[in-house]
Amino acid sequence: MACVIAAPASGTGKTLLSLTLTAWARSRDLSLQPFKVGPDYLDPQQLTVASGRPCRNLDLLLCGPDWVRNSFHGFGAAADLALVEGVMGLFDGVGTSQQGSTAAVARHLQLPVVLVVDASGQAGSLAALVKGFRDHDPQLTLAGVVLNRVNSNRHKELLKEVLNSIEVKVLGCLPRDPELNLPSRHLGLAPAHELERLEARLQAWSAIAETHLDLTSFKTLLRAPTRVIDPIHDLLGEKSIQSPQPLRPVAVAQDDAFHFRYPETKDCLEALGMPVLPWKPLEDEPLPAQAKGVILPGGFPEQYAASLSQCDRSMADLRAWYGRRPIYAECGGMLLLGQTLTDLEGQAHPMTGLLPFHAKKGSLQVGYRSLDGTEDSLVVRKGDRLMGHEFHRWELHPTGPNDVLSNLLDRPHKINKPRSLWQVQGWRVQQHKEGWSHQTLHASWVHLHWASCSMISRRWRAALEPQSIPATSDF
Repeated sequence: MACVIAAPASGTGKTLLSLTLTAWARSRDLSLQPFKVGPDYLDPQQLTVASGRPCRNLDLLLCGPDWVRNSFHGFGAAADLALVEGVMGLFDGVGTSQQGSTAAVARHLQLPVVLVVDASGQAGSLAALVKGFRDHDPQLTLAGVVLNRVNSNRHKELLKEVLNSIEVKVLGCLPRDPELNLPSRHLGLAPAHELERLEARLQAWSAIAETHLDLTSFKTLLRAPTRVIDPIHDLLGEKSIQSPQPLRPVAVAQDDAFHFRYPETKDCLEALGMPVLPWKPLEDEPLPAQAKGVILPGGFPEQYAASLSQCDRSMADLRAWYGRRPIYAECGGMLLLGQTLTDLEGQAHPMTGLLPFHAKKGSLQVGYRSLDGTEDSLVVRKGDRLMGHEFHRWELHPTGPNDVLSNLLDRPHKINKPRSLWQVQGWRVQQHKEGWSHQTLHASWVHLHWASCSMISRRWRAALEPQSIPATSDF
C-alpha cells in the first residue's frame, strides 16, 4: 500500500525519484496520487505538474495524525497508485527530535520506505550507511534502495554487490547526469511554472524510470490505499456542507508572484459555498467585482517587486477593500500590504502602503510555530491555540525612526488600526507578538493549513456574510 521515498539527507534525489516514478505512471495512463511529508510548497508543485493531480502534504505537526491518515487514505484511494515523498533526512524532525519527520509519517501510516542514496564516491562504505538506516528503527521496513549519481556500469555492479552482502534489495540506479538537475531558488526548488520544456522533462523522467528502475517491484510498492473516505467532508461535517447557503465567491491571488497554496484551502472554500475566483495582481487585474473577500497567499513577490509596484489597478483595489471587505494574507501576500518591498537586488519598491512596515532581505526564518490568539479577529479568537509554519528570508522594519513594530501593534485601534494577531513561539524562537489583525484583516508571516482546524474556513465564511462587514462599508 504505497511507499515512502526517503533519503539520508536533503539533496540526494528524493524529488527526482518521485518525479521519474510519477512521470512513468502518467505515460502508462496510470493515475498516481503524490503526497509530500512536511509543510513544503515547492516540491508539491513539481509533483502536481508531473501527476496532473494536486499533491497533498502529510504533516503530523501542522495538521495532526487524524488528518494525515484521512488525507492519505481518502485522496490516495481515488488513484491507481500513490507515493509519499519524504522531507530532509529520514529521521530529521524538529530540532534533534523525530517529531514531524519522514520516519514518523511512515510509522503512522505503516508504509515501507525506499531509501535514495547519493552513491557518488562510495563503494564498501555504502553498506555501513544503508545498514545504519535499516537498523536504526525496528518499526520501519526498508523495502529497498535506489542509488543516485552512479558513475558507470562498473560502479553500479560494485554497489549492487555491496548491498547484496547486507541483504538489501537494489530497486534502481540513477545515472549521474546534469540534465537531471532541478533548478533552484533562494528558498529551495524553483516553482513549477519556471520549469522549462516541461513535456520534454516528463518524457525524460519516464524514460529514466523505464531504463534504470525496477518497475516490477515499484508497481507493487506504489499500490494505492483502498479505504474510501472523503477527507474534506469528514473535516467539515456532512451537515455543514449539505446545508443550503448563498454563494460567497472569494478572490485568490494566483500568479507567478503568489503561488504558495495548499489545495485543501480551495477544497474547504468550495465545500462551504465559497467558489474560488483566480486573481492575478501581477498582471494588474482588478479584483473580481463579485468577490466577497480576498486571499493573498505566499510566494515570491520580492522577485517581482518592481512589476508589482507598477500594478496601479491591483494596488488601488486592495486599498479600497482595506477595512471594508475581508483580506487574508500570508507571508509573501502580507508583503503586498506594506509600504515598500525590497527586491532581490536590494532596490525598494512601493506597495499598497496599508501596513506600517518596510520589507527588506534578512536572515532565514524557518520552522513550525505554536500560535496563541491574543484577541478576537478575522479567523482567530482570543485563547485559540494553533500550529503554523514560517519560511522566509525577508524581515519587517518600522516606518519611522521612532516607531517600533511591537508598539505599533499595541496602539488602541479602530477598524483601520491593526493590532497583533497572536503570540508566536517555536524551537529556539522566543515568544513574541506577530501578525496584523482587525475585524477584516488577517496578515502574518505564518502559514496555516486550513485542514488543521475546521474553524478557520468556517470563520472565514462567517466573515463574508453582510452582517459581518463594518458599518463604514458600502459592501
